Amino acid sequence: MRDLYPPIEPYNEGTLKVSELHTIHYEESGNPQGKPVVFLHGGPGGGTTPMYRQYFDPQQWRVVMFDQRGCGKSTPYAELSENTTWDLVEDIEKLRQHLNIEQWVVFGGSWGSTLALAYSQTHPDSCKGLILRGIFMLRPSEIKWFYQEGASNIYPDAWQEYIKPIPPEERGDLLSAFYKRLTSEDRQVRLEAARAWSVWEASTSKLIPSVTSKQRFAMAEFAEAFARIECHYFVNQGFFSSENQLIENIDRIRHLPGVIVQGRYDVVCPMITAWELHQAWQEAELIVIADAGHSVSEPGIKDALIRASDRFAAL
Repeated sequence: MRDLYPPIEPYNEGTLKVSELHTIHYEESGNPQGKPVVFLHGGPGGGTTPMYRQYFDPQQWRVVMFDQRGCGKSTPYAELSENTTWDLVEDIEKLRQHLNIEQWVVFGGSWGSTLALAYSQTHPDSCKGLILRGIFMLRPSEIKWFYQEGASNIYPDAWQEYIKPIPPEERGDLLSAFYKRLTSEDRQVRLEAARAWSVWEASTSKLIPSVTSKQRFAMAEFAEAFARIECHYFVNQGFFSSENQLIENIDRIRHLPGVIVQGRYDVVCPMITAWELHQAWQEAELIVIADAGHSVSEPGIKDALIRASDRFAAL
């Protein structure tokens, strides 16, 4: 079983102004002469953490990570204006050009897999391949499963805490009820909703729930951006023109090498989504981890991702 590479520090950090309103923070680590890879974090609104650098051999890879609009070290914090899938797609391309990278491998999990598919289908010539995990395509059925009814039947105890900020009469449309509170002028109302929303995801992400994850997701500085930006994207159906857009456009990336890593017991992004993506994109390798949920840090998922990144380094 492969484990993470040793911790490393960035050799370059900077900011890139991507619009009149938004500035994104980015970093580079590993080998400046190595194969470029861009890491797309989850959420949307999750931000990057130093651990993500450790999925790549630092001798082989030039690892580029950035905080998407409104989260992490990017500014303005938790901003919803000018914050859409297609804004982020163009941010990735602007960053590639800014760093003078001709092509790179795209690595993304959960929402990062959504964004990886959207980016690569828009800019296929900029991509060398895709490594994806915990597939999410932001379709109404996926949102309903996790935020309205479905996962609630597996985690009724965590669900009870999730719905606490919402009065019973508003629980028929939890997405709208949370959005109203997450965009409230009252910061206490926003934070109560944000913590409930974020802790629900932390409570369900791993096969064996992690107290540490729940504590981190409950922190105000993380929860507000995470919950606000996620809910903003979800009420807007990901800003896609159709619910199956990412499958309908799969021919645009069919020529690219791809690996899909999926936990069998992923409750956040159930395996049916990865399966349907693989049925449309059979050229990609599907690796199902028999004893894993959703989290990038679960042992089997970690092992598969590191093995995939090692293989892609040799392409």
